[in-house]
Amino acid sequence: MSFPKMRVALVSSIALALLATIAGCVTSYSLSEGEAERRTVEMMKSSFRAQGQASLARLDQDEVQAVCSQYHPGQAIPREVSEKIEKAQLAAIKYPAKLMGNWQAGERVAQTGTGFQFSDGPTTPVGANCYACHQLSRQELSYGNIGPSLYQFGKLRGTSEAIQKYTYGKIYNSNAFSACSSMPRFGHSKILTEAQMADLTALLLDPGSPVNQ
Repeated sequence: MSFPKMRVALVSSIALALLATIAGCVTSYSLSEGEAERRTVEMMKSSFRAQGQASLARLDQDEVQAVCSQYHPGQAIPREVSEKIEKAQLAAIKYPAKLMGNWQAGERVAQTGTGFQFSDGPTTPVGANCYACHQLSRQELSYGNIGPSLYQFGKLRGTSEAIQKYTYGKIYNSNAFSACSSMPRFGHSKILTEAQMADLTALLLDPGSPVNQ
């Protein structure tokens, strides 16, 4: 056997031995699901640090997030689980005396994408970043489609007190109407103020808003 062939054979033998050793280690040492999750979260937290408006508090799940994390995207949530979440979250919504504010201010909130990022200073205004997931008006050239289009939201639904309450509540806590929704819980998580949510409600419902043109 020539030297090159001997070297290839030796390397192959070493590689096979290493693979066998690794396989043996994996087989003989395995973590429980709970321990693996704990270590993963621990490692993730160790790689983050608080900066700007971004705090480490967001790494801790609340009860609803913990339940929803048990189900994969697209996986059906058991009806009894979703009903329990929606009932509890609906009861926790705090409605203001005036549900609709100023749609012009609401448009600024909807088109603002800053807030709670490490690059945001203490005085940087927090926005709803609505355009990242929804179409809001006919004039928009670019918008997200993760969520449904909100164009003509109020024109199709009217501005009754029930619709105002539903719209404000959906912004406040989307899980109250659709368990494990991917939409941020703007009021529940204290992302937006009461006034900002009322302004967004006006943006969606006011006949003069570009949403309803």
